[in-house]
Amino acid sequence: MVKAAVMEAPERPVQVVEFPEPVLEPGGVVLRTLFSEVCGTDVHLWHGRLAEVPYPIIPGHINVGEVEATGGEVRDADGEVLKPGDVVTFLDVHGTCHRCWYCEVAKASTRCPNRRVYGITYSARDGLLGGWSEKIYLKPGVRIVKVPSNVPPEAIIGGGCGLPTAFHAVERGGVGLAASVVVQGSGPVGLNAALLSILAGACQVILVGAPALRLEFARSLGVDEVINIEEVPVDERVQRVKALTGGRGADIVIEATGVPAALKEGLAMARDCGTYVVVGQYTDHGEVTLNPHWDINKKHVDIRGTWGIDFSHFYRALKVLAKHNGRIRWERFITRRYSLAEANQALADVEAQKVIKAVIDPRAPF
Repeated sequence: MVKAAVMEAPERPVQVVEFPEPVLEPGGVVLRTLFSEVCGTDVHLWHGRLAEVPYPIIPGHINVGEVEATGGEVRDADGEVLKPGDVVTFLDVHGTCHRCWYCEVAKASTRCPNRRVYGITYSARDGLLGGWSEKIYLKPGVRIVKVPSNVPPEAIIGGGCGLPTAFHAVERGGVGLAASVVVQGSGPVGLNAALLSILAGACQVILVGAPALRLEFARSLGVDEVINIEEVPVDERVQRVKALTGGRGADIVIEATGVPAALKEGLAMARDCGTYVVVGQYTDHGEVTLNPHWDINKKHVDIRGTWGIDFSHFYRALKVLAKHNGRIRWERFITRRYSLAEANQALADVEAQKVIKAVIDPRAPF
């Protein structure tokens, strides 16, 4: 039997439940879980803020594991045959059809109506399809990437979903050489957006967020300036950004807060003819009032929504991690590891912003 942490329904404690061993089918893979992420999405799931979630679920959508068995010959995304003992990670999105209008015409596979997501849109009744488990079953067609031998699995999970999500946001914003960038939000997505902006060549990166723990960590990543929202009021934050950017505002502002009110503030931080990228509004936290003349049209600002990731963001983000981890060490993002039995504490700590990154280690003793 395999132990897994199950979220039975919103606002109910996560329970450890035993499941039968997964049955391999041709093209399937069984992983022994090394680490699984606990992120803001899991907190949203815990509070029932995502629609059409098939509770009960096994959370955990970004994971690292060792190959235990394969259903015949299975290859990773680079065409290498997977063998028992290989350390791998995989794209949590599964079932994208690559045939519908969104996939083929709009070239926006993140809006494919057929896509499913491990740890979010698969029920526990469907099997071990989430990472808060001793083992994960990878269905045929899951996009798997072998972790380079010089990259510790802790670095992969330290990057977590925040790294490819931020990669998508930075790409949407067109961050490049000499850009000035403001990132709103100091969670894993915001921190990675700031870091990737630096790597993309931005000459000025300002992070707006809280608490102090995360802002101090941002400075260690090379962020030029931090603005603590717990200490600096909104109007003063906007003026400070403008003072730091020649009175104009930033070329690119990336919202990674999940707080609707941040949009009006962020638009004010962007320069005229700048770009505003919205990546943090993953769930419905309400509405915000904007003045379309002053906030958008007269500024001639470009607003770009950013939904999820596709395999290109996942794969290329891992390439960036492999190239730079010797210097940056994404494993530093991990504040604490939790056992399966401590999943409720992990969720509470993420919600309270007591950690930068929480991870589930199914091998940890109960």
